[in-house]
Amino acid sequence: MDEPRRILVIEDDPILRELMSDWLLAAGYRVAVAPGGESGIVDAKACRPDLVVTDINMPGTGGAAVIARLARIYPGLPIIAISAHFKCDRGLAPGEATLLGAARTLAKPFRRAEMVGAVRELIGTPAA
Repeated sequence: MDEPRRILVIEDDPILRELMSDWLLAAGYRVAVAPGGESGIVDAKACRPDLVVTDINMPGTGGAAVIARLARIYPGLPIIAISAHFKCDRGLAPGEATLLGAARTLAKPFRRAEMVGAVRELIGTPAA
């Protein structure tokens, strides 16, 4: 039996981090979480995820740096960039996140179906 696909969620908001983790676990994926960009990069090196979900606006090492570094370290690693600021003039634009290496962007607030659907589009369904 194959192991479920691994997803790393990097999000500084503990409530949203737990919510996304719960959604992805319920969908059958293995999930690791990190509370910030630098710890997320360290965790990615340790757990070698099949996909990363990262917030853009975080204190310290932000999502733009996380995307750029992970794309350089692991070319082809699917990354989903999330942000509440994609819909306004603050923060990184979705196109900029894609240029850095994000495969998809999701604007907060998003629904469970959007998150799980984006993950499935990028890495497929979990192994049975």
